[in-house]
This record gives sequence, C-alpha cells and structure tokens, in this order.
Amino acid sequence: MSTPQEETQGATPAPAPDPTGIVVGIDGSEQSNCALVWAAREAKLRKLPLHLVTAYTVPIFAASGLDGGYATVDDDVIRQGAEAVLRESAAKVAHLDVEMDARVENGDAAGVLLDMSETAELLVFGSRGRGGFIGRLLGSVSTALPAHSKCATVTVPLSCAKRFADAPGETPAKAIEKVVVVGVDGSDQARYAVLLAAEQAERSGCTLRIICAVQPYTGSLAWMPAPVDREALFAEIQEQLDAGERWLRSHFPKLPIEVQLVEGAAVEVLVKATETAELLVMGTRGRGGFAGMMLGSTTDGVRHHAKGPIMVVRDKEDPRQNDRAAFGPLLEV
Repeated sequence: MSTPQEETQGATPAPAPDPTGIVVGIDGSEQSNCALVWAAREAKLRKLPLHLVTAYTVPIFAASGLDGGYATVDDDVIRQGAEAVLRESAAKVAHLDVEMDARVENGDAAGVLLDMSETAELLVFGSRGRGGFIGRLLGSVSTALPAHSKCATVTVPLSCAKRFADAPGETPAKAIEKVVVVGVDGSDQARYAVLLAAEQAERSGCTLRIICAVQPYTGSLAWMPAPVDREALFAEIQEQLDAGERWLRSHFPKLPIEVQLVEGAAVEVLVKATETAELLVMGTRGRGGFAGMMLGSTTDGVRHHAKGPIMVVRDKEDPRQNDRAAFGPLLEV
C-alpha cells in the first residue's frame, strides 16, 4: 500500500489515478472506522482495490487588528495531521490483505468524493463525523452523497461497531442474519435495486429478502373517494410481487429468495430490518409505486435511523429488466 507520505514526496508528484474500486471516506471518527472495516471486507469479497480518502480545506480567520487582513492555518500542519489519520486507519485493516492506497485531497469533502464516484464502484462512509480539523467529511456529506453520487453508496452507522469487533467477547446485541434486504415499491428503480441486492446476496452467500410495506389505512384520509378494499389491494400487490419473484429467479436460479408483503410504515419496517440484516438496499427515490412506499423521504428516513449498513442505489438501465413483463403483471406508473 502506498502511504500518504510517499504520495506527497518530490516536487511534482504524479497525480493519483481515478479510483476504480471501493472508496471509503476517513476522518478518524468512530463512525468512519466502522465504515472502513465494512469497506475493507467488501473490497476483499469483491476482489477490488480499497481507496482510503480524506479531504480538508484550509480555514481562514479574519484578523482582529486595525490593519484588517486575514490569518490562515499552515496547510502543511493540517495535511500532516490528515496523513497521520490515514496511516492509523490503514493499519486497522492491514490484516485483511486487500490492495489499498490512501490519499489526502485538498477541497470540499462532498465535491472530492462525488468526483471519485464517476469511476468508483462503491462509496462508503459513516453516518456522521466528529467535525474535527478535517471538517465535514461525514455528517452533512453523508446526506448529500447518496442523492448525487454516480455510483452506489453505503452508509455505515456507529451502531454497527460491535458487528466488526475482533476482540473476544465482543458480540452484537442481536444475532445478525445472513440476509440482504431490499425495499421495493413496483417502480423501475426499485427493480434495479433488487438486481443489485441479488448480486450482493449471491456474492456474500446470503438469502435475499424482498420487503414491500403498505402504509396502514387509518380512515383519516379525507381525500380518498371511497373506502379502500384492503384485501383487494394486497391481493393485487401480491400478484405483482409473485411475478417479480419469478422474474428474479430466472436471473438468479440458485439464490434463496424470500418475499414479504407487510402492513406498516415503510421507514419503520425497513429500519427494523436493519437491526439484524447484513445489508439493506434501497433506491434513491421511487415513482409512486403500488404502495407509494419508496419515496425519497423514505430512503432518507431509513438512513437516519438505521441500525445496520444501508446501500443506496442510483437508477440505471439494466437489460435484465427488459423481460420483466413476460413473467406477470407490472404496475402502470
């Protein structure tokens, strides 16, 4: 692995190549350490290089003297601190024996990582940072990246720490199932998320669990013209889910698949699933769907309260979706 020091030696160092593997945002916080371990294990699983990245901007302070002017913090001091954080982080996952490099970037953290998402396969980060000298690598950045990243993103909350503990006796509060969960709503984007979730489950030796949550009807929705026939609604959705399962099995014949249609608020149902699932996969936003379930606010709500890793998938065209209609009814959206 190249070190940050090696990358900065010499008058005109060669620019680092664009990352093509898994990029993980580092700021030295416990949250980013959790993200680092998840990213390193995923890099090993996928046989991809791991890129440790941190970014900073040099703060400028208005001077208090009568002469006005500004005072700046020494860039070299900040950069050396950032390099030290990367070295410590790299040491934490060195035993996993993955191809790895580390880089310090000068610039806005969100902008740096978004640029890298153009070529990276996956961006990984913690749910929030500590706000230290490196600034806002996590926190507001972890909110912005899933919506704008060009590749899939994974948010790893601090509550996952015990899942990755290597010390004897350190076990998670709840047993983690070998399950990858994906939330669906009948939209094309949700179907693409299902395909990526199936690939992830197959790669990691997990069962794929597809969950559709239908908002409970309380009778307080005055805009509804007539009482909803809940049984008919569930039967229609189940028919579409069954067709979707047949389609998915045609592309992943050996993958164990479970399908669950449940009544409940989507955020609550999916947050509950994160407590014991290896991973939850979601789209960035849906298009209404049969349950109106996977809206952007749902994705945000789940990420903010999740107890386990969340993968957010950007919508893409996938040729495997072309034969979906051959397996049964599709929702007209």
